[in-house]
Amino acid sequence: MPSVEDCRAFFNEYSEAVIFHFAKKVEKPKDRVPWSRDISKKLIKLEREVFWAGYHKAFVLFMDECRFCEACTGTREECINKEEARPGPESLAVDVFSTVRSIGYPIEVLKNYDDEMNRYAFLMVD
Repeated sequence: MPSVEDCRAFFNEYSEAVIFHFAKKVEKPKDRVPWSRDISKKLIKLEREVFWAGYHKAFVLFMDECRFCEACTGTREECINKEEARPGPESLAVDVFSTVRSIGYPIEVLKNYDDEMNRYAFLMVD
């Protein structure tokens, strides 16, 4: 993980962020994985479209861990999917709870798996 200072430098390179809200109820905890993977794949496609539209620093932060591979190697150096792997906002020192609450979005710590999740992804643009 980068230092907080490195994270701050990263975010200072961007002038805008788009926040995506995804709400979902799942029956079992493992049901979250395919749902999250599908959204991450769609976010990567959107990031590419934004890049092709002229925003060459477009970069998406997933709402969850990457999940493209069944078993993560755990390091960027060993990653087998480097072109599509992206971090979650928390891994770059983003306080997701405070950030989304400041713009009126709902977010709570869930006490039960049958509660609706409110998940957030960020698309950085400059």
